Amino acid sequence: MSEPFDQGVQVLRQQIDAGISAYFSSCVHCGLCAEACLFYTETDNPRYTPIHKLEPMKKLWRREHTFWGKLGALLGLSEPLTEADFSEWETLVYDSCTLCGRCSMVCPVGNDITDMIRKQREGFSAAGYAPEGMKEATRRALEIGSPMGVTYATLKAALAHVEKDTGLNVPVDRQGADYMTLFSSMEVVNFPEYIAAITRIFHAAGVSWTISSEAFEATNSGIQIGNKDAAAELVNRVVTAAEKLGVKSVISPECGHAYMAIRWEGPNLIDRAYPFEVVHILELLDQLKAEGRLRLASKENTPMTLHDPCQIVRRGGVIQPPRELLNSVAEHFIEMKDHGVMNWCCGGGGGVSANERAEPLRLQAFNRKKQQLDESGVDTMVTACANCRIILEEGIEHNEMDTAVISLTELIADHLLEGGKEN
Repeated sequence: MSEPFDQGVQVLRQQIDAGISAYFSSCVHCGLCAEACLFYTETDNPRYTPIHKLEPMKKLWRREHTFWGKLGALLGLSEPLTEADFSEWETLVYDSCTLCGRCSMVCPVGNDITDMIRKQREGFSAAGYAPEGMKEATRRALEIGSPMGVTYATLKAALAHVEKDTGLNVPVDRQGADYMTLFSSMEVVNFPEYIAAITRIFHAAGVSWTISSEAFEATNSGIQIGNKDAAAELVNRVVTAAEKLGVKSVISPECGHAYMAIRWEGPNLIDRAYPFEVVHILELLDQLKAEGRLRLASKENTPMTLHDPCQIVRRGGVIQPPRELLNSVAEHFIEMKDHGVMNWCCGGGGGVSANERAEPLRLQAFNRKKQQLDESGVDTMVTACANCRIILEEGIEHNEMDTAVISLTELIADHLLEGGKEN
């Protein structure tokens, strides 16, 4: 056995706590999690049953935490975990799970299968069994500050264009601002119009905000690949920057797992509470609207539907704000079947979008989203996650669909009533 494999097994062993043991012990093998997973429903392959993806960790648990497993180990009757197990299950662990959490929602005994797979990835990552694309993204995030290699110079160039297009100043390193906003690399590179949108909105609403030149990246590839040390380092950079600037709140952008990482996972990762609050951009926009600071001028007549990003809505709890906001600018907002906490994933979360080898399977899994959209009868889909947006656009193009995908924040900015306060 190799040293990295031994290390991976040791890390995996450390993940098997009382909670994981309870989950494995209580599983009734009903198969309901399969029907909740788009990788199973669109392939009809039992390999993609969520609980089956956990077989390596279950094998270790059974051997070391159950009576019959321990007895079998003493008698040489139960096989230990092998590198062949890691090799065989790597594609299941990383290619066919977006960590969307839908399987956890339907488990009749309350097993959080998503959390289990997250913990199993810790062992796989430590052993070196992870997609090369995700390894490189994590390396770039630690060394450069962004999984896509976006530097502050790149962001600065994007901000210059935003200032030119909007005629507004984008505040950087402003001491004592109320809010410090984060961006995902995709927003900087693919959707700079999102930056322009919040610049216009914050100006109109009189929001005191800033960007840190030292920590502007929201993406946490350590969470995705399963590396707690990397995840903690990336969270700590944001926390340190926010403390240095003395802001009251940090804004998570239109990025699903970024909100989960900084809002829900962050304090546990760095083992201390934040001296500031974390708010998702949609929560803030909804708050500004309720306070009368976000004034909107008109509504769209085009029928629109909403794609709920899994980590923001199902796993993050931001359910009503996007609906309140969309209803305020759309005359005909039509919910898709299985919306809200039971929405179907875009198919690219959990690092799957950064995993090149998973693309054929991901496009096949997109058929579930296509069916959901077709049933709605709507050709304009609004969302609030840059990663979802990219994946949805790719799936729509692959299927030659005539569907537009737009950002909710950008849509709000397009309906601003001009004449707001100077920020």
